[in-house]
Amino acid sequence: MERLRILHTESSLGWGGQEIRVLTEARALARRGHAMTIAAPAESRIFEATRRHGVEGIAIPIGRKSLGGLIEMRALLRDREFDVVNTHSSTDSWLAAVAAATLRHAPPLVRTRHISAPVPRNFATRWLYASATARIVTTGEKLRLQVIDEAGVSPSRVISIPTGIDLERFRTGDAQSARIAAGLPPDAFVVGIVATLRSWKGHRYLFEAFARREDTTSRLVVVGDGPQREALEALARELAIADRVTFAGNREDVAPWLRALDIFCLPSYANEGVPQALMQAMATGLPVVTTPVGSIAEIVEDGVSGLLVRPESADALRDAIDALAADPVRRAALSRKARETALARFGEDRMADAMEDVFRAAVRARRG
Repeated sequence: MERLRILHTESSLGWGGQEIRVLTEARALARRGHAMTIAAPAESRIFEATRRHGVEGIAIPIGRKSLGGLIEMRALLRDREFDVVNTHSSTDSWLAAVAAATLRHAPPLVRTRHISAPVPRNFATRWLYASATARIVTTGEKLRLQVIDEAGVSPSRVISIPTGIDLERFRTGDAQSARIAAGLPPDAFVVGIVATLRSWKGHRYLFEAFARREDTTSRLVVVGDGPQREALEALARELAIADRVTFAGNREDVAPWLRALDIFCLPSYANEGVPQALMQAMATGLPVVTTPVGSIAEIVEDGVSGLLVRPESADALRDAIDALAADPVRRAALSRKARETALARFGEDRMADAMEDVFRAAVRARRG
């Protein structure tokens, strides 16, 4: 098979599932012999991580829309003979699209849309999605239908490709050993969340639900960091649960922390695609409690591989946690089904196969 030269662009400065997907996908395709490059701002977390993932990183000023960023993006596309460009955030998608439009022999653009935020319904956005972009990838089918509807794109040009995870890394393990390593009480009932501390991830509702539980010996583990850190620490003190909440911060490897949990919760209320942390928790064999936001319901079957509750409802979240805490047989059944689902659907190779097909299709269409 032909070796492709693939450029990923990412303007985000933060860190979360989107950035991890870009790196995971680039590494997976690099292992197949493709030449992978990631262009990102020098100060971004993803640029810093490229070396650790064995992927070429190029620093260009695309953290915001600017003439300088456009000029450097254009120069990159002009001077390097990429076969295809995969854009990921709004800013880098616009800069790459405009830069490509000014070049005679620009590579085709593939736009990956990771979240379920509304697509602006205006002429410029319609041009970006319907004309400037050869293919659009979403991380879930619900997001795919949203893009088709809101951007007015032909369904044949939009494909859903869920993120793949390392199923060997995220696997079941000994919970007590993991708790001891994390400094948690080995016999406590442990509820946890792995997510960037953003408002729409719903941490506040999890804290409120935890505070309303009658079991005052359980622990809550919060893995991740972000703009809501101080507000959540203050909320924990306000709810008088600060002594039972562990803020673990960002962790390069979250797998041991997942293995320390009894239940994984992700009470998001907006902007989700298919959250990687949720997939990782299911692969680890955890019973999950989450919400039917974005494409979450495409991987969690309510009552079978997890529990779905109303978004923005601390009471619904508490009731689900209490129900599982009181029923170890049900927890075990959900755990088995979650792991089975992950093994069948979440592997990196499935994602790499599908993305490789998309890139080759975009290249063939451009050459034709």
